[in-house]
Amino acid sequence: MNIVVGVTGGIAAYKTVHLVRLLTKSGHEVTVVPTEDALRFVGTPTWEALSRHPVTTSVHDDVARVRHVALGQNADLVIVAPATANTIAKITAGIADDLLGTTLLATEAPVLLAPAMHAEMWRNAATQANIATLVARGIHLIGPADGELAGGDSGPGRMVEPEQIAEAAHALLAPQDLAGLRVVVSAGGTREPIDPVRFLGNRSSGRQGAALASEAAARGAAVTLVAAHVSADVLAETRHPSLVVEPVGTAAELADVMKRVAVEADVIVMAAAVADYRPAEVAAQKLTKEAGPLTRIDLVENGDVVAALAAARSAGSAPAGQTIVAFAAETLPDPAERLERARRKRERKGVDLLAVNLVDAERGFESAENAVEVVGEGGAVVASAAGSKREVAQAILDAVAAVR
Repeated sequence: MNIVVGVTGGIAAYKTVHLVRLLTKSGHEVTVVPTEDALRFVGTPTWEALSRHPVTTSVHDDVARVRHVALGQNADLVIVAPATANTIAKITAGIADDLLGTTLLATEAPVLLAPAMHAEMWRNAATQANIATLVARGIHLIGPADGELAGGDSGPGRMVEPEQIAEAAHALLAPQDLAGLRVVVSAGGTREPIDPVRFLGNRSSGRQGAALASEAAARGAAVTLVAAHVSADVLAETRHPSLVVEPVGTAAELADVMKRVAVEADVIVMAAAVADYRPAEVAAQKLTKEAGPLTRIDLVENGDVVAALAAARSAGSAPAGQTIVAFAAETLPDPAERLERARRKRERKGVDLLAVNLVDAERGFESAENAVEVVGEGGAVVASAAGSKREVAQAILDAVAAVR
């Protein structure tokens, strides 16, 4: 999606740096349009480096393309963060004396304002009247929050956090095709203990599952994210009022939680990398060389979590029409062979959709990007996507919506 981020002259502009980063990481094309005053807080090089697009405040640059109109025309969403009292007043009056003003007048896309100002300015009758007018016109508002302000005082007027703005942006852009559904997503990688220190594990960061959970929540679903060893920074990107997180550790713990939450789920997406095997015995104390060399670990097989969920659905222990999506991380370099294995796996596990991706030292795991093909009924490839993990999540959930 094409997102224009307007930045105005407030100290909260430093927070917008992180907002731009979040939006670009989610796969959006972001163009930053600062005011002259905004550049006194954060300079042009920062905005250009983060957005990977040229930045200007003037309506006289790139005249041949009529940039002051084209930005607004091509935008899918315009965000103004921070939106100062002065900017809010200018938007209300339709003043277009800079590139941000002309962009706002030229756009028919949704507009999201994140106000930031001192409490007295926010409470002022003029500001409140302007806000009421803009909301009546259909402009969306997020915040302000109540908290500590730049001058050391406190009250309403603090710009909300970038993650909240990004989530509001995703909600405005996302289709509400999962509204009313209960979605369960597993993410991360299970760990099977050898002793109190060591474990058998894998390289999954949980980012793809987290992206799927966030996208499902943005599309209106009530989401449970079953997270196996997903780091706090990844989980921070999933914050949403309709999303809850259930942490798990081992494959057995994940299986237990999935069995419990699946009985009410309309959609299940098994994105977690689940260990196929676990040590037959777990040492109570750390294994040391003094006790002799550890040259062998006996393993036992873990149950197939997604196959068990599909079997429970077949037995009637799930809502009617439940949709199940499995993942297959493959190292086969040949695309045809990889797809054929995915087709066999989908049939064997009894799921509706199977997303297959190539993993190696540089792709799939521990990466911001991914590439998948989604196999559906009859072995047909019903979707494919390459790019950020949010973009991949969108493609997978598009396929889910189509199946349903």
